[in-house]
Amino acid sequence: MMSETAIEKNALTAARDTLATVFAPWIAALEIEALAADETGVDFCLPENRDLAHAGGVICGQATASAADTCAVAALSAANGRFRTCTTVDMTTHFIRPLKPGPVAIRVEVLSNGRRMAYVRVEMRAEGDARLAFTATGAYAYLDG
Repeated sequence: MMSETAIEKNALTAARDTLATVFAPWIAALEIEALAADETGVDFCLPENRDLAHAGGVICGQATASAADTCAVAALSAANGRFRTCTTVDMTTHFIRPLKPGPVAIRVEVLSNGRRMAYVRVEMRAEGDARLAFTATGAYAYLDG
């Protein structure tokens, strides 16, 4: 039996490999980093990128929704130990407070991971700020099963 540390390391490797190889170039340009994995999910960072801010001076909702969907797929890869081809079936987003340009801490929890469907919860906060800024729940259908 693998140690918990080895399992977490393999999960993190799967998430990082997915971020590096699966997504369209404009998603790769977000430079999302997988930081840590555990038995319930994965922690990510969306680094500071002034190109994501709209005229109001905050990170646009399209960028946070894209980051949420991207991190969700990478977290599912971590849970599975590899990338499984999947598609987003549903994503419900809640924009709670504006995110100023700067690093964003993202946590994805895998709520359910079955043979054909998976469900996740995503939370985002400005790095170093305990206040929740964005949440999403998502449903994903696996296309390989």
